[in-house]
Amino acid sequence: MKVDVVIIGSGQAGVPLAARLAGAGRKVVLAERKALGGTCVNYGCTPTKTMVASARAAHVARTAGRLGVRAAGVRVSLAAVVDRKDAIVRRWREGIAKRLQEAGPRLKLVRGQARFRGPRQVEVAGDRYEADTVIVNVGARPAVPPIDGLEKLPWLDNTRVMRLRQVPPHLIVLGGGYIGCEFAQMFRRFGSRVTIVDQAEHLMSMEEPEACTALEKAFRAERIRLVLKTKAESATGRRGAVTLRLDKRRSVTGSHLLVAVGRRPNTDDLGADAAGVRLDKKGYIEVDDRYRTSADGVYAVGDCVPGPQFTHASWDDHRILFDLLQGQGARSRKDRLIPITAFTDPQVARIGLTERDARAQGHEPEVATLAFEEIARATETGETAGTMKVLLDPATEKVLGASIVGAEAGELIHVFAPLMMAGAPARAIVDAEFVHPTFAEGVQSLVMKLKRYEIE
Repeated sequence: MKVDVVIIGSGQAGVPLAARLAGAGRKVVLAERKALGGTCVNYGCTPTKTMVASARAAHVARTAGRLGVRAAGVRVSLAAVVDRKDAIVRRWREGIAKRLQEAGPRLKLVRGQARFRGPRQVEVAGDRYEADTVIVNVGARPAVPPIDGLEKLPWLDNTRVMRLRQVPPHLIVLGGGYIGCEFAQMFRRFGSRVTIVDQAEHLMSMEEPEACTALEKAFRAERIRLVLKTKAESATGRRGAVTLRLDKRRSVTGSHLLVAVGRRPNTDDLGADAAGVRLDKKGYIEVDDRYRTSADGVYAVGDCVPGPQFTHASWDDHRILFDLLQGQGARSRKDRLIPITAFTDPQVARIGLTERDARAQGHEPEVATLAFEEIARATETGETAGTMKVLLDPATEKVLGASIVGAEAGELIHVFAPLMMAGAPARAIVDAEFVHPTFAEGVQSLVMKLKRYEIE
């Protein structure tokens, strides 16, 4: 069957591309083998942040005494938390299904595994489609580390851990990145003992050292055990009793094991060779700045291509690619400013370069830091954990990067995002009038700590 566009995968790039291309007059086939919405709706952002909210509510209630409020007998029903999470996920899935239906007859949703059978030829559910344009949005899944004995154990990944209906007595988290840290704190607040094991020297080791230190301090304050600079060598046990054998003849035993050591692309069964689509050594689809693969007419977006794996990055992929396919846009995926946030408490957010990366690229940035305890709003709300950092190019006064660890850091980082996108000088933040008392006011105070903006 001949169509204009085949899109493989209904993630955060695939769905809006399908709907918008159909609306632009193209005949589109959207193939999905699992639930609509991809990782974000089903296994990532929506369910995890829903459960994080429940965990935070329990924590705030337990610690309300610091504000003079007594909330005795706080209990968590993990089954109720999971039921709420599932209901919200269903709502978003239904919303996606409605959007696809409203796109009209030019858009056809086909359920089943999609595989390339030749150049721009895709087979789904026994039918073969040939298209001028094929867009791959197959996403990624949890990586499985080569740990001896792991395959024999009932270990958890980010999907299975959210199906638990009883709080684990002791959750071991292998991996101290964004996913591991979010789940570790979540289950600690649900009532589990939690141990994090990671090879790196710090949690979220890709972030600024100040951010790592602030997060670790907060985790230790919640009695989360951190076993860092440590490699897991083997795993043994059974359901309810799992032991990780570590280097230096150490071990840790818990009731459950969550493995969160990264992601791998869902390209194993895509039939990339048949299409002439080249993969890198990790299985990611190689693309240029305009999302073009090595095969003519085939594009790839989202988590299956090298680069940051964030929902907002995938959604931006769709905007850029749609414009390119329509012959309109001037943007590309090159040198995009992608803000990131880990929804721990305190949150960890960043945009642009870290100081380490800035200096590696030859910059000599002006640097300023500000502790959250110096922000009036933070003191008033009792949310003083964390720190901010900004890097300034002394020649242009443009912000090279910013890092925020603290309450609502994911919101605050957006003070910098449009400023940096516009190429405006940091003076714009200094001269703006911020509401007092707000957390955002702290961003202005941070920038005014740079020597050129200090008020004597």
